[in-house]
Amino acid sequence: MGDIPNFLLMTGIHRDKTITRRRALAVTGGTVASGGLAVAGYQAAFAETATTTGSASESSGTCMTLMSSVTEGPYYLDGALVRKDITEGKSGVPLTLRLTVVDATDGCTPVEGAAVEIWHCDAWGYYSGYTTANPGGSAPAESEDGSTADDKTYLRGYQVANANGVVKFETIFPGWYTPRTCHIHLKVHTGGQKEDGTYEGGKVNYTGQLFFDDEIAQEILTLEPYSKHSGSYTTLDNDMVYDGGGASSGLLTLKAVHKKDPSKGYKGSLTIGVDPDAENTGAGGGGGGEGGTPPSDAPSASASS
Repeated sequence: MGDIPNFLLMTGIHRDKTITRRRALAVTGGTVASGGLAVAGYQAAFAETATTTGSASESSGTCMTLMSSVTEGPYYLDGALVRKDITEGKSGVPLTLRLTVVDATDGCTPVEGAAVEIWHCDAWGYYSGYTTANPGGSAPAESEDGSTADDKTYLRGYQVANANGVVKFETIFPGWYTPRTCHIHLKVHTGGQKEDGTYEGGKVNYTGQLFFDDEIAQEILTLEPYSKHSGSYTTLDNDMVYDGGGASSGLLTLKAVHKKDPSKGYKGSLTIGVDPDAENTGAGGGGGGEGGTPPSDAPSASASS
């Protein structure tokens, strides 16, 4: 175990070398509960990936391959609020997201007015609106975090891109659930408008996910409140959705607010290359359809294992 960072050894986090090279990280020595999400079901839910070609602008001014769309997953809800801060009192390491939407089919120009919608789980792996779904491993009940949040809206929201194609969100670093790595879901919409605090009309051009560097994620998972969720955390190279493509596959560029104290938070950024004329709802592919109904083998209603 000499190749394991000291902070992992001190907190009980270790790598299981019996699960091949593409292995999961065991967090705080816990085990995966039988009530956790079934791997096979999730593989089906995320199986359909639409790969397209084109180019998109990075901050350096260079272009990259048009982002690939994936199914939206089983925890989508319609009607998210247009707002910058989506935390609703949920505790965790602060995360500021700066996402730039560009037209990959037209010289990487900014897509002003694009609506970026994001949603993700809390520090213990729970999604608003689906709080009875066991995140796997051993986690406190969702209600134990002291949050006064409406369980149908926390960690969900829209922002509309400015003239530079930029949106910003204030949220927390997401936790994990079996069998997924830390991630954030997103959709890019165009052609609609803000109405009564939500975004109405238009169409979805892109459905994807944002990912985090393993080393940063593993360090954050040793902190409160994340450390109260123990079990098997899936690293990037073992995740069923992330394909190893770096930024073009949704890997965020992360910068620590304070280099010596990860609890102070991170700033994450990414340029998202889309085709504003395309339509991709993320529906289809094994039960993770647009309505957000969990797969038939979704976690049990038990809040902990």
